[in-house]
Amino acid sequence: MRRLFTSLLMLALALTAWAQHKCANRCTMPGFLQPGDKIALISPSYHTDITNIDTAAIVLRQWGYEPVVGSFVDSLYRGNYAGDASQRLSDLRWALDDPDVKAIICNRGGYGTIHLVDMIEPGEFAAHPKWLVGFSDITTLLAMETCDGVMGIHGTIGAYIAKYHGRDTNSILLRDLLEGKIPEYRLPTHPQNIKGKGTGILVGGNLCTIAPLIGTSADPTRGGDFILFLEEVEESYHNIDRLFNMLTLTGVIDRCKGIILGEFTDCVADLEWESPEEMICSYLKGRNIPVMCGFPAGHGDINLPLIMGAQTTLKVKDNESSLSFCICGDKSRIDTAGITVQE
Repeated sequence: MRRLFTSLLMLALALTAWAQHKCANRCTMPGFLQPGDKIALISPSYHTDITNIDTAAIVLRQWGYEPVVGSFVDSLYRGNYAGDASQRLSDLRWALDDPDVKAIICNRGGYGTIHLVDMIEPGEFAAHPKWLVGFSDITTLLAMETCDGVMGIHGTIGAYIAKYHGRDTNSILLRDLLEGKIPEYRLPTHPQNIKGKGTGILVGGNLCTIAPLIGTSADPTRGGDFILFLEEVEESYHNIDRLFNMLTLTGVIDRCKGIILGEFTDCVADLEWESPEEMICSYLKGRNIPVMCGFPAGHGDINLPLIMGAQTTLKVKDNESSLSFCICGDKSRIDTAGITVQE
C-alpha cells in the first residue's frame, strides 16, 4: 500500500510539473485603455528628435489619452543612445512602476535594449501589467515582458505616430487594439508558404535582436508551445542565414509550433536565393511546421500590430492564411491584401 501511495504521489508531482511547464509562458493581458488614461513615451534605445516626441504626445492627446514623457528622452549618449543605460533604465522603470500609466509606447528602436536585460529584476513587468509597444530593438523588452508573464504589442513607434500624425493604418490599428479591438488577420497565399496549423503563444520580432537572447533570462522560447515571428531590415542574406541557423542549433525551431515571416526590408542579396523567405523555408521543408510568409509587420511601410505573449492560432492553407489571437475582446477582421499606409 505504501509503495502504491508513493507511486501515485510521484505521478501527481510529475503531472503538476508538466502542467506548470505547459503553462509557464501563459501571459496576463493588460487592461484595455479608457479615455483619460496615461500613456508613457520613453526612449530605451536610440535617441529621436524631441519634436517627434512632442508630436506623438499631441496625437495621443487627440486620441483622448494623457501622454507623459520620460525624463531622459532628450538625452544623447555616445552619439546615438537616448542616454546611458542607467538613464534609459530609469525611464523604463518609472513607466513600469507607475500604476497610473496604462501603456508604454517606445519612441524608436535602433540599438541598446540588450544593455537592460541584466538590470531589470524578474517581476518588474508583472507588478503593474500594461501594454508595452514597439518593434525592432524593442524586441528585447517585449521578450522580457513575455518572460514575466505579460502580453505586449509588436507595433508602430512614437516616431512614426508623429510622422503620420496618427492617421496611418499602423497607428489607427494600434489605437484600436489598445481600446479592445482584437485583430483577426487574413492573408493571401504566398509561394513559400508551408501548409499546416499551429497554436502557441506568439514570440519573436527582429531576428538580429531575438537571436542573442536565446538561452538568457530574456529568452521567450523557454516555456511551452510558441509561434515564432521573425522580421529583418538591411541585413545580408548570409547573416540572416547565420542567425536562423543559430535558432536551429539552439533547438528553437524544433520546439516551435509555427513560424510567421514578416517583412525583410532592404536586405542585401549576397547569396543566390530569390528572397530571404525562400532561403529560410529551404530549412523548414519536411519539419511539419506551418510557415506563413509575407505578414506585413516589421520595417516596411505596413507594420500591423501583433500581440506578443498571446495564445495564437496560425492556419496556412492553399488559398489563404489566417492569424488569430485567443483572447477576449471585440474581434476585427483585417484582410491584408492591398492594405496601404494611409487608407
